[in-house]
Amino acid sequence: MFDMMKMMGKVKEFQEAVKEAQESLEHITVTGESGGGMVKVTANGAKQLVKIDVDQEILNDDDKDLMKDLIIAAANKALADAEIAAKEEIKKKTQGMLPNIPGFDFNQFS
Repeated sequence: MFDMMKMMGKVKEFQEAVKEAQESLEHITVTGESGGGMVKVTANGAKQLVKIDVDQEILNDDDKDLMKDLIIAAANKALADAEIAAKEEIKKKTQGMLPNIPGFDFNQFS
């Protein structure tokens, strides 16, 4: 028989695990590169940019548009990787806590 109180306890446990995982996302970092590594942008799991490294060679170049494009490309790569890392972290912290519910996407919590 379905035990509603037990299920509610599992939901509360799941919510706490998601909250804990979300709080830990700031400590997960990923780096996106462009221009063969000339531009590196680091983002955290909370999808915040935390560091930008630009090779000195580009800084001396007069082509500012190229530099902007490389920074944008590296930032987009870092943010995309941060989103993947965040989903993996939340999945890892909440795995097995709730039953598989068809049609319900737990990725919405990341």
